[in-house]
Amino acid sequence: MQIVVDLTRCQGYAQCVFLAPEVFQLHGEEALLYHPAVPAEQLERARQAAAACPVQAILLGEGVSAGGR
Repeated sequence: MQIVVDLTRCQGYAQCVFLAPEVFQLHGEEALLYHPAVPAEQLERARQAAAACPVQAILLGEGVSAGGR
């Protein structure tokens, strides 16, 4: 499963970091880092993180790309 974050939309609320810390990390106070390939054991947490994003900046699916929005 692939994940893409629209970093122009991301406002740094960090809900994803709290829900899926193995996939998302904050670097400094606002820069979001993430692993585009979600390990199977982290898939449910990544789904919860995508659903919880207040600005819907997280796209999760097979074959998603940064240009997919």
